Amino acid sequence: MAFLEIENIKKRFADTEVLKGINITLERGQVLAIIGSSGSGKTTLLRCINFLETPEEGTISVGGKVTLDDQVRSGKISDSELRERRLNFGLVFQSFNLFPQYTAKENLTLAATLAAKDKLKMSGLSKNKSALAEAMDDISKKADSILARMGLADKAGAYPCQLSGGQCQRVAIGRALMLDPEVLCFDEPTSALDPELTGEVLKVIRSLKDSERTMIIVTHEMEFAKSVADKVIFMANGVIEEEGTPEDVFDHPRSEKTKAFLFVEKS
Repeated sequence: MAFLEIENIKKRFADTEVLKGINITLERGQVLAIIGSSGSGKTTLLRCINFLETPEEGTISVGGKVTLDDQVRSGKISDSELRERRLNFGLVFQSFNLFPQYTAKENLTLAATLAAKDKLKMSGLSKNKSALAEAMDDISKKADSILARMGLADKAGAYPCQLSGGQCQRVAIGRALMLDPEVLCFDEPTSALDPELTGEVLKVIRSLKDSERTMIIVTHEMEFAKSVADKVIFMANGVIEEEGTPEDVFDHPRSEKTKAFLFVEKS
């Protein structure tokens, strides 16, 4: 059994079928790059994986445990169970989506703090001041460690408006890492950046592969996809048109649609 199994995901908006039965499997620690033209369904797929959209059909499992199924679609699971399933995934948005009123460190600790308080409440320790203080201290130390790993130790107290685009994206990556997701997803992580800032973000993402973290990266950076991915998927018109190793897809594409897309990207 694969670590991540995505089976027959279908999603439509009104009369438009955006995803037409997507099937993906990944082993733990593998990196998947998803490429394709705008409107091919790439971002919608990531949103379905991360519970930001609910597909009409399909299932998703991580480590043998179901995260998305008919129970989620019908609303038959509790809010706490739904939150628990969502924590399997982390999503880094292309436009950062940082909270402007919070510092870089506060952006990292906010969701982790809410999750910790929720966990203490479920265990009956919400009024235990020492347990809460210990949890908050652990979160603070973890945020400091991640900021240092992102090269932002000196920016912990800075607000998003005081950071460059590349720094904001690195804060967004750090925020996703705070909750230790089983699968980390990136939606065009460099599309909002100036070319000179793209390299610093790609360097951070490459470093995450060294930790054997399972990742799904929607990207328009073909050379980056070729160098970092274990598997590449080319999507077109809501289906997986072609998939394989980077060498298969980039150097020996079989589909005429893939060939045409890569030709345009190179020109």
